[in-house]
Amino acid sequence: MVSFFRKRTLFFIILWFVLLSVIFTWPLVTHLTHEIAGDIGDNIYFIWMIGWVKKALFQIHANPLDVWFLNYPEGWNLARTEMAPAQLALALPFSLIGGETFGYNMAMLLSFILAGTMMFGWVRHLSGSASAGWVGGTVFACLPYWHSHFLAGHLNLCGIQWIPLFFWGWFDMLRPGTGEFRKKSAILAALGLGLTAFCSQYYVFMLIFVAAIQGILLILPNRISQLKDIAFWKTFGLFLLITVPLLILAELPFLTLASSGGMPDRDWGSASLYSASPTDFLLPATTHFIFGKWVGSHFHRDLWIEATLYAGTISLILYFYGMVRKKKEQNWIWSALTIGIVCAVILAMGTDLHWNEQPVIVSLPRFLQNILQKESTRIYLPGLILYKYFPFFGKMRALMRFGLFALVLIACGAGLGAKALIERTGSRSIFISVLLITLIILDFAPRPIDRFSEIKPRPVDLWLSERPESGSVMNIPFELNDDQAATYYTLYNNKPFIGGFFNAFPPSQYRSIKEIMDTFPSTESLEKARELKVNFFLFDLEALDSLIGQKPTARWQTFEELKNQCRENGLVELATFDNLSVYGFKEDDENK
Repeated sequence: MVSFFRKRTLFFIILWFVLLSVIFTWPLVTHLTHEIAGDIGDNIYFIWMIGWVKKALFQIHANPLDVWFLNYPEGWNLARTEMAPAQLALALPFSLIGGETFGYNMAMLLSFILAGTMMFGWVRHLSGSASAGWVGGTVFACLPYWHSHFLAGHLNLCGIQWIPLFFWGWFDMLRPGTGEFRKKSAILAALGLGLTAFCSQYYVFMLIFVAAIQGILLILPNRISQLKDIAFWKTFGLFLLITVPLLILAELPFLTLASSGGMPDRDWGSASLYSASPTDFLLPATTHFIFGKWVGSHFHRDLWIEATLYAGTISLILYFYGMVRKKKEQNWIWSALTIGIVCAVILAMGTDLHWNEQPVIVSLPRFLQNILQKESTRIYLPGLILYKYFPFFGKMRALMRFGLFALVLIACGAGLGAKALIERTGSRSIFISVLLITLIILDFAPRPIDRFSEIKPRPVDLWLSERPESGSVMNIPFELNDDQAATYYTLYNNKPFIGGFFNAFPPSQYRSIKEIMDTFPSTESLEKARELKVNFFLFDLEALDSLIGQKPTARWQTFEELKNQCRENGLVELATFDNLSVYGFKEDDENK
């Protein structure tokens, strides 16, 4: 009977998060098959990835990691970027039904639903209360953090759903007591960590860092005896036995890339820029249906996508209420939660203190001015030391993403606080539960999405797909070759592409040709284009117009001058499409 009611509760909880996913992404459900929320950006790259993996596995039966047609003719390995295979696995079945855009949108919705469901399970496990799980799961699923990355098209960073699964097992592993081999706990923690690694490299690194500090500070001061317990080490050994192979599988491509010099450290300025401010945790999202526009007009929110770390007023009230009303046997839970939150917040604040997205600069006393040879200084934080000296820390740009782990633990604590409040109200427990859920939704609810972008091939891509030439495509101006949308269009034009979406880590061939291609249409650049087997030059007229007089390496100052130089150097116009002109080598066109 208990099993039956637990299954029925889970069924209704899943329905609840399905409903919330529709509300918090409205009206996405009416645009699922061919459109995405917001503007085209990183989203179209993930849509390409879904389409390419589907094509490689089910149509041409090729290795999806070997993307031979990008960075052509050298080729490119998909493992050089953040693939998020766990998110692709959610998208792939739906892409087979309704296409890659449908698969992308469904993966986003499933991430929301699973996030709430996993948090529900963890909080119910800790508290023994489905109502507490309902509150904690609703807080976590509805976080503005997820919604901001959803609008930005960050499919990988929306994969937050496995983090509660890790903490579910991890907290059980850290639970006081000796002589107990906690097999299930080790498996849950390992699966949660492994699946997180298959969503985001940022998340797995940060999660390991926060969890390690959490475990050390929880056990060493008061529970040394636990370290002498054989059962504890058997549990930890099983955790490592499952986790290590998963992490190797997820991280090996990046470790290989880093060892070859393909992942250089970020510059300190970038890390400082993406350091969180305390205000980021306290300000409602700029997308909030009531306060969003006011926040956007009164505070610096230029980095709103990354800086949306609002923990929620109701969530924080419930968290602190739960901490005050905690029972003695719950002390270790609240210690673990608080240690993790403080650690995550400090690390999210990055290398130096910021306030309202601006670095805090203080004047130095006169004696220090003489010693340091400067009148003022920033307030540096522990993140600066880690950034400079801790392995791989310097390869991360957005340190403020550490803030997510504070939000995860606050959501859990809010659920526990809800249980304490519900127990205190007695017969009014249902009313209190519904009231809390309503207040949480009002605290987080975004405005309906008012902008959608259609994802489809351009007329030029359909034209290219019918051309018999097997050579590659190059965009002009050259910087358009490192582009998400251009990568997506290869799904439909069926032509190799000398570029790709390389983000911060362009491959050697692309780096080596960039300088000479900036001189297009010089003789040297065209000779290099022949070496790269380029048949089609796609001129983006709008982008070229914006560059007139701005590019010092260019040999032309007007579009007519550019066209004349192209003709003089053996290029002919093959076709025009709206804002695009297609050029090719004259002899190739004559020999076609």
